[in-house]
Order: sequence, then structure tokens, then C-alpha cells
Amino acid sequence: MKYLIRKMLPDDISQVQHVAKISWNNTYEGIIPLKIQDSFLDTAYSDEMMRIRLERSNIFISEMDHTLTGFADFSDVKKNGEAELAAIYIDPAYQGKGLGTALLETGIKNLKDIRKLFVNVEKENRNGVAFYTAKGFTACSEFEDDFDGHILKTIRMVLLV
Repeated sequence: MKYLIRKMLPDDISQVQHVAKISWNNTYEGIIPLKIQDSFLDTAYSDEMMRIRLERSNIFISEMDHTLTGFADFSDVKKNGEAELAAIYIDPAYQGKGLGTALLETGIKNLKDIRKLFVNVEKENRNGVAFYTAKGFTACSEFEDDFDGHILKTIRMVLLV
């Protein structure tokens, strides 16, 4: 299957919001109540927040058949060579096709002087934990996260680049 990975553009905002919603609903079903998911998504992926993300981070999108199928959001690299992977989401209909790997590799390749990439993943998100482990990330800590009154067990993982 042919796909394209490219930098996100302002015209992609509504499609990224759509992918965020359907992938969140799919990923966190049974982990985070839908009402809390919707509240988070309305805030974190609002038009204003998306414009801020575009200015302050490195967002790459994946496309197949002229359809936006996923995205990854990376911070800039700090002076110590560390960066954060804030989000990587793939439309459930396109998962398992290598898009997550391609987005991860593209982000790493485009982040100058990166030495360590960190990501936080919910412990109950078994697919996410398995994906990051398969890509070489290792757990470096665990913590509880109060997510709008819902306590999540979160694993912080690191990839040495």
C-alpha cells in the first residue's frame, strides 16, 4: 500500500481532529469514560489548540488514497537532546499498515540532534505499549495521572536514538 508522510498544514486541522476523535474512542473504550474523552478532545484538539500545536511542535500526517489516516506530534528537541512524542494516532481502519512506524521514523529523522525520545502511554493501552516496545522504547517510570477525575496508570517510555 502506498502512503505519503508529510508535515501538517493548517488545512489539515479538521481531518486531524476527526482522526483524533475516532482513534481515541477506539483506543480508550473501556479505559477512559466517553464523557471524559469527549471533554479532553474538545479542549486539546480545538481549532485554537491545533493552531498553537502547529506553531510550537512538529506534526506529521499520513495519507492514503488522498485521505488523512493518522498523525504524530513531536516537541522540539531540547538542548539536552531530549524530545517528547505528544501523540501518535492512526484511524482504526488504517492501523496495521505501517503508518505508525512511518510517522515515528519520519519524526525522528526530522528532529535535529535528538538523542532521547519520550512518550507517555496508558498502561491499559496494550496496543500502544506493544507498539512502542516493538519500536525499541523501554519503560523508565510509572505514575498515576488524574485525568479529569479518572485515575490512569501511565508508563513513561524512552527511545535512545
